[in-house]
Amino acid sequence: MKNSISIGTIFGLKHTAQPSAIIATGFLWFFLAATGIWLLDLTILETVLGGLVAALLHWVGESWHHFGHALAARSTGYPMHGVEYWWLLGRSIYPPDEPELPAWVHIRRALGGAPASLVMTGIVGMILLVLRESGSLVYWIMVFVFFENLLVFTLGAFLPLGFTDGSTLLRYWGKR
Repeated sequence: MKNSISIGTIFGLKHTAQPSAIIATGFLWFFLAATGIWLLDLTILETVLGGLVAALLHWVGESWHHFGHALAARSTGYPMHGVEYWWLLGRSIYPPDEPELPAWVHIRRALGGAPASLVMTGIVGMILLVLRESGSLVYWIMVFVFFENLLVFTLGAFLPLGFTDGSTLLRYWGKR
């Protein structure tokens, strides 16, 4: 995209961000910090720092989800080239000159993100089991990461919202 900010190349994928991703990260940071002040018995410094860490971990979860798509895409022989972040979401970038692909390729690529996010959810769930009685800032950040990965990146990915994996699956499933 024309206004994209280059983040760099990670695991062979070019990462870019629209300015909206920076704005949305600021809003997410503020929301998480305000939630921490309102719901948790933490200091303002803890909630501000915790909100920042949680907002950055949001992008780790989004990136992890797209690495799942990248692995699935590579397995089809039609790999991804990058990830572009916009608002609080990301989109997989494929070559602009990619030929017309069979439906199974689109389905396989769409099914790559949710399993990766489920693995992340499981890893964070194990961390939560270790931290469950601490009530620490790290515990609450991990609670956020767990539920975001489970509800947004794993289950939410299947909602047919027009821009999600679920929409891709609906579009191509009957054409297999």
